Amino acid sequence: MKLKIKQKILMEHLNYVIKGISSKNLIPILNCIKFDLKSEGLYLMSTDNEIAIKTFIDAKDIEEIEEKGDIVVSGKYIYDIIRKLSNEIINLEEIMSSQLLITTATSSFKLNCNNVSEFPNLDLEFSKNPIIINQQSFKTIINQTIFATSTQESRPVLTGINFNIQGNKLECTATDSYRLARKQIELNETVDQDINIIVPAKNLIEVTRLLTSDEDSLELHIFNNKIIFNFNSLIIMSRLINGNYPDTNQLIPEEFLTTIKVNLNGFYNAIDRASLLTNEEEKNIIKLESKGDYLLISSNIPEIGNVEEKVEIPTPIDENVKIAFSSKFMMDAIKVFDSEEIEIKYNGEIKPIIITDGESENLIQLILPIRTY
Repeated sequence: MKLKIKQKILMEHLNYVIKGISSKNLIPILNCIKFDLKSEGLYLMSTDNEIAIKTFIDAKDIEEIEEKGDIVVSGKYIYDIIRKLSNEIINLEEIMSSQLLITTATSSFKLNCNNVSEFPNLDLEFSKNPIIINQQSFKTIINQTIFATSTQESRPVLTGINFNIQGNKLECTATDSYRLARKQIELNETVDQDINIIVPAKNLIEVTRLLTSDEDSLELHIFNNKIIFNFNSLIIMSRLINGNYPDTNQLIPEEFLTTIKVNLNGFYNAIDRASLLTNEEEKNIIKLESKGDYLLISSNIPEIGNVEEKVEIPTPIDENVKIAFSSKFMMDAIKVFDSEEIEIKYNGEIKPIIITDGESENLIQLILPIRTY
């Protein structure tokens, strides 16, 4: 393998594939990046067996292709070397001693190469009927749900987002069993077969970080044990989580004792201030009580002090609402709404709190209360 390429172009694509490498991986080959130089251009690949990333640099963006071939080198070291070189032409050449020679006008590095045959064979073939979605829409769906996934590996299915597709409806659900976030959108095309999969949250985070266009589309290629995301010059494969996602439909009530409309920013800021006198050991507890035309939000740390916040509501309520919840969970839930007002739906101090924007049920947030009253 031998080529000349601009530092800026190579670095852009190394920034993609470095995300497919885990610093915790004990298998040396999974800490590597594969360079595969063909006549049409340069392919870069990485994987940690949980996620795989492949990117392509077109031949027209390469200064010179002198000799085709493939090599595998340490991801960390090639990344750090290229990152610290000046923005000029870089020469990459595999030399006889199974090394990669990296040179510029003033710098020279040699990196030992790994055995190409040991690098995993990545099956990145596409499906015949991909699901196509706008990149910005996909980022919004993930950002409005992913915070509710669990970080506890004891229940693996809760560490991912459940993608449920029926007809032209895509529904994404996340829950850690204490809160739930659900977002539903309509697809441009109807899907012939129902799809119900769980995608690891940590892999979805990497995908959304690499989405750079609000206008372009993203292809989802779904298989029995993996999902492939195809966009721009990138292909990302994620494994799926095995298991059955819990039926969360029964958790969301259809009727409520009281619905409280409140200004989103005012409510958020009041909880934010009240959360200053909460602590994580006590689950960041905030109390909310209705007082006719306003809500009283309070919290306290006995050895420090207490706080009370009043939040006006446009429509006074007769129901005596008393409820306590985690300030962190509530702030996570309401900040993803893109509306001036939200609705807090109440069924009693021990029943789930439901939050919507009042205009549609496309985005639903659920929080379990904490019993203190």
